[in-house]
Amino acid sequence: MSNRKLVIIPTYNEIENIEAIIAKIMSLVEVFEILIVDDGSPDGTALKVKELQSQYVNRLHIEERRGKLGLGTAYIHGFKYALKHGYDYIFEMDADFSHDPNDLTRLYEACSIEGNDLAIGSRYSNGVNVVNWPMDRVLMSYFASKYVRFITGMPINDTTAGFKCYKKEVLQKINLDKIKFVGYAFQIELKFLAWKYNFKIVEVPIIFTDRQRGQSKMSTKIFKEAFWGVMQLRVESFFKHYV
Repeated sequence: MSNRKLVIIPTYNEIENIEAIIAKIMSLVEVFEILIVDDGSPDGTALKVKELQSQYVNRLHIEERRGKLGLGTAYIHGFKYALKHGYDYIFEMDADFSHDPNDLTRLYEACSIEGNDLAIGSRYSNGVNVVNWPMDRVLMSYFASKYVRFITGMPINDTTAGFKCYKKEVLQKINLDKIKFVGYAFQIELKFLAWKYNFKIVEVPIIFTDRQRGQSKMSTKIFKEAFWGVMQLRVESFFKHYV
C-alpha cells in the first residue's frame, strides 16, 4: 500500500528559515517529501532551495510562480501537483517554524493509523496553545475561530489553522478550481468543504510558536476577506448539494 507524503510549504522571502525547516523535516524518521511553492521571492529563497535539491534527491521539489499570488492559490497549485504526482497524504505547513516539524508525524498518524481524512494541527482544541504572540493577536485569532464556528456550524475549534494533513481523497473530491478565497479565508473554506462532504476530521493539539525570523504576511485585507467570506460560505451552502 502506497503512503507517499508531500509537505507543501508556500514561500515569499523566507531565506532566513528555508534551509533549517527543510533540514528538520528531512531528518524525521518518517519519510516526507517537500514541495516549495515560491512566489518570486526577491531574497533568493528559490535559489537556496534549488541548491539544496542535490542533498535531497527526489525528496525536495520546487514550483516557482511570478509574484505574490496569495496563500490559497499557492496551496491549490501544490495540491494539484500532489494529485498529479500520486501522493497519498498532503500537508500544509508554514516555513517559519510556527509549526513544529515534529508534529508532521502526529498529523500523518492521525490519518494513516487512526483513519481520519483530515487532521488539523489545532491551537485551540485543548485550551490556547500559542507562544510569543501579543495578547491582542491571540484574542483576535481565538475569537475569530469562535465566530467562524458559530456562523458555519463546523464542529472545529481552530477553524483558521494552516497546519494540516489531508488524505488525497479529500482534495480529489473538492473542486479546487472553484475555491474562492486566497488569504486565510482559504483555510476556512477548505475545512468547511471537507466537513460538508462528510469527511472524518480530527484536531490534533499542537503548540503554535510565532515566527522568530522574517516578517508576518498577515494584513487587514486578509482579515476582512476571512470575516465576510465566512458569511458568504454559509449563505451559499444553503443552495448547494454536497454529495
